[in-house]
Amino acid sequence: MVRGVTELKGLSETRTLQGTKKRSMPRVQSSTYLDLFILGKEKDRLEKEMFVLEKRKMSLQKRLMEIVVEMKKLEEAEIREKRATPGAPKSHHKKGWKTMAMTY
Repeated sequence: MVRGVTELKGLSETRTLQGTKKRSMPRVQSSTYLDLFILGKEKDRLEKEMFVLEKRKMSLQKRLMEIVVEMKKLEEAEIREKRATPGAPKSHHKKGWKTMAMTY
């Protein structure tokens, strides 16, 4: 199986130069307000991402529960069918195709 770039091990943990606080040019004078603003923006972005992930997780859990319930229903129906006719082969009523003669 071919994995996509986003599925590579450790890729999500990589850090950029900005994330490691490294610069190509040394800072002459640090602006505390600018740093606070940038960190605040990143904090907001990460909080939004966490919210989206939580919503996605909840929808996935809901769908998994629906699948489990459906599987239980089908398993119970199969067990009931086997108990009703333990030795007889399954007989599904198959209807033939309705045909109609057509002239051209």
